[in-house]
Amino acid sequence: MTRRLRPVGLDFLEQAPTRLVFTARAAAPPEALYRALAEDVTGWPAWFGAVSLARPTGGGAGREVRLRGGVRFQETVLAAEASRRYAYRVDSTNAPGLRALLEEWRLVPAAGPHSPGTVVRWTFAADGPAPLRLALAAARPGLGLSFRTAVRALDARLAAAPGRV
Repeated sequence: MTRRLRPVGLDFLEQAPTRLVFTARAAAPPEALYRALAEDVTGWPAWFGAVSLARPTGGGAGREVRLRGGVRFQETVLAAEASRRYAYRVDSTNAPGLRALLEEWRLVPAAGPHSPGTVVRWTFAADGPAPLRLALAAARPGLGLSFRTAVRALDARLAAAPGRV
């Protein structure tokens, strides 16, 4: 059963009862990563193993995302800052327990001339009852692994087909 979630703004990233933050390093430049995240939404299943379908809605103002296992999300894009930031809020989902969910991808050029690439930071900000918060805390290692694996797969995809995306 699909349920509407509480609409939240970008300030929720700092105020959410549950905040999971993960970082990974990619060799690709921020521009290429941003294009893959924000402009090639339909390409997400090719590099993010948990995603089975992703497509833009509302002319790019939203997204429909389906995860392996049947979880579905309808999302609104809240921030699309080229080469820097991509954030979206979940408006409705069939995932139990969620009251609010917002995700942000930050892209920061790696420091130093001898370390090209990008530091990717993913923030998963959620609200729900205590059992959901406990479940998310328990899922933290798996979510982190899924994120790092996705960043590595995306980086490899971009390296294999420069200019693609």
